[in-house]
Amino acid sequence: MQFALNGYLAMSETGGKRLVITENFGQVIADLLIKPDGKVFVMQSSRMFPARYIRRLVAADVECVFGGTPKLDCPVTMPDPNHFVIDRGGYKLDLRILEIKPGAQPADLFDETKAPKS
Repeated sequence: MQFALNGYLAMSETGGKRLVITENFGQVIADLLIKPDGKVFVMQSSRMFPARYIRRLVAADVECVFGGTPKLDCPVTMPDPNHFVIDRGGYKLDLRILEIKPGAQPADLFDETKAPKS
């Protein structure tokens, strides 16, 4: 089974990462914050992406591609610039960066106390 999802990744100047994954109609199905020290916060989860899945797998994939230091358990290939494929056997993630917006990101994006209200 294959799913097409959209996402937005913001990276702070200090190394924090915030990933929001949405389905095609804009519903948030996963919202993840990774602090510069590697601590993971699930800001929002869904039935499709439960918190345990986000914490264990989605966070690992974000760090695999955007962590800055290569990891031994990071099965990523780059067929083209801005195209990453992670194949973990049980699933495959085909990630393409379509747009990059440089510049400072809002500090609230990287504050774990600012989780959206459910």
